[in-house]
Amino acid sequence: MDLLAEIGSSRKYNFHSHTQFCDGRAAMADFVEAAVAEGFTHYGFTPHSPVPIASPCNMSMESVAEYQAEFKRLKSQWGSRINLYAAMEIDYLGEDWGPSNQYFDGLNLNYRIGSVHFIPSSSGYVDVDGCPEDFKVKMQRYFSCDIKHVVETFYHQSMKMVEAGGFDVIGHFDKIGFNASSYKPGIEEELWYRTLVYELMEMIVSANVVVEINTKAWDNNQRMFPKEQWLRYLVEHNVPIIVNSDAHFPHLINAGREKGLALLRELQG
Repeated sequence: MDLLAEIGSSRKYNFHSHTQFCDGRAAMADFVEAAVAEGFTHYGFTPHSPVPIASPCNMSMESVAEYQAEFKRLKSQWGSRINLYAAMEIDYLGEDWGPSNQYFDGLNLNYRIGSVHFIPSSSGYVDVDGCPEDFKVKMQRYFSCDIKHVVETFYHQSMKMVEAGGFDVIGHFDKIGFNASSYKPGIEEELWYRTLVYELMEMIVSANVVVEINTKAWDNNQRMFPKEQWLRYLVEHNVPIIVNSDAHFPHLINAGREKGLALLRELQG
């Protein structure tokens, strides 16, 4: 699915949002009503995909049919006023589970976001995507406070995901930088860190996938994913880019997006 062709010149879209079927904080119907009220023309649902590990943030396989049924109901009810899309944000957990897994081929999704939230440890996969306070606890509990190992593993997982393919949009690909910087200020300017990011971005350019500017953290932390310095590289290499709010609450469906759109226009000249 060509998301850029879908939206055309419209700025009122969001292709990354969560629902009651994962860690979203409201019913799908509430998000649609909010989107229509704000004049959105396109809105996509991307609940965190089922994963073969225990995770309170991901939907279960048993709830997928209910999610699809609710989407069909909402599309029937609201389809004349807004373009709705059924998708998922799919976690990459290695060769055996990710966006390219055959399981997702049978779900008739409009598009797929590929993201890394979990990285492997000696105790199994660990979610490194939470708040900085939780991240610090996990650093000690699972990773012996080795921040370089955590960052390297995150980016290597991301590279493997890009290599495997199976997704249309890569989600918040430098998000580990937020927690890593909270844990060790200045880490994102270290040469080894920057080298990892550029290696991943080179793969993204070659893969011709869409990159999202994820604005979820802008209002509270003045941070977007990717950072402006990485986004500049992607724009220079003509990577297709969309701006998503990664909304978990209906009132945040447009949070930070105007800032993200303005930055994108500035960089594109």
